[in-house]
Formats: sequence, C-alpha cells, structure tokens
Amino acid sequence: MHKVQFHTPSRLAMAILLGAALLGAKAQAPAGPSGPAAEVQRAYNGVKANILKAANNMPEDAYSFKPEPDIRTFARVINHVTEAQFRSCGAVNGGGGAAPAVPAETGGKAAIVAALGDAFASCDKAFASLTDANALEMLPLGPGKRSRLGLLWGTVSHDNEQYATLALYMRLKGLTPPSSEK
Repeated sequence: MHKVQFHTPSRLAMAILLGAALLGAKAQAPAGPSGPAAEVQRAYNGVKANILKAANNMPEDAYSFKPEPDIRTFARVINHVTEAQFRSCGAVNGGGGAAPAVPAETGGKAAIVAALGDAFASCDKAFASLTDANALEMLPLGPGKRSRLGLLWGTVSHDNEQYATLALYMRLKGLTPPSSEK
C-alpha cells in the first residue's frame, strides 16, 4: 500500500499565496473613494435610483392607491420621503432642517415627482459634502444634534424603509419594483 505524505508548505510558498489572494481582493475592490463617506454615498445612490424609478413607473391613477383604508397612499409615501429628505439633508446643508411644503397627495403625479426631485437635489448636495474628515461633525437638528454621518445614514435607512413600501404597492398593482427588474 502506498502511503501519502503531506508536506508543510514553506514560508515562501505561503507568502506567495497570501500575496496573490490580497492582490485578487484588491482588484475586486470598488473603484473611487473609500471609507465611511464613500460607503454611505454608494448606498444613497442605490436607493435614490430605486425610489425615483418607482415614482416614475407607477401610473398616475395608482398614486391614490392604498392597500387598506387606514394605510397611506402611494403619493403620501412619496411625499413622506420628500419631507424627510428636506429635513435631514437641509440640516446637513445648513438650513436647520426646515422642510418646504410638499404638494397635496391629490396634487398629481407630476407635482409630486417634481418635489421628490427637488428633495433629492438637496440630498445630492448634502451627500456630496460628506468627507471622511467631516463625518463626525455635530449638526443641529431640532432640539438636539446629530453627526453628519449619522444624519446621512439615517436618510439612507429611512429611504430604504419607504422604498420597501413603494415596492410592495407596485407589486400589488402588478408592477415590478425597480430593484427586481432584470
């Protein structure tokens, strides 16, 4: 019977394997800035694309849709995103978090989508202002203060929660949510 022998790899061989693994991992890293600021900016851009596409893809007559009588309409969810973004991104932009009035939920798709676009423009400015160096800067919001990074991660988190609602409404209307499109 032949006996199999296992040899302990040399340190040089281990170093070569480790180096190759690290180079492979580095090659797969996303391009562009890295760090907390870049991480939250990427997350924001993803949810922003989904919300805008959901708002644009939902037919106007479905903006008044709500699954149950005591639940918000699709239009109201979009307006809620708009209001929240104006508040949090306005605070990051130095406006103290005051939100302009949004169109009535019966105001029509065009007006609601335009207000949402304005809110995203405010957030684009806020997210672009974030750097790793200023991420922990404390900013006033209402009676308290929050870090710049905390405010912006909170915006991403809230937007993801609201997008889940929008996606469900789209499915109930027989539409494919943007994050599920192929």
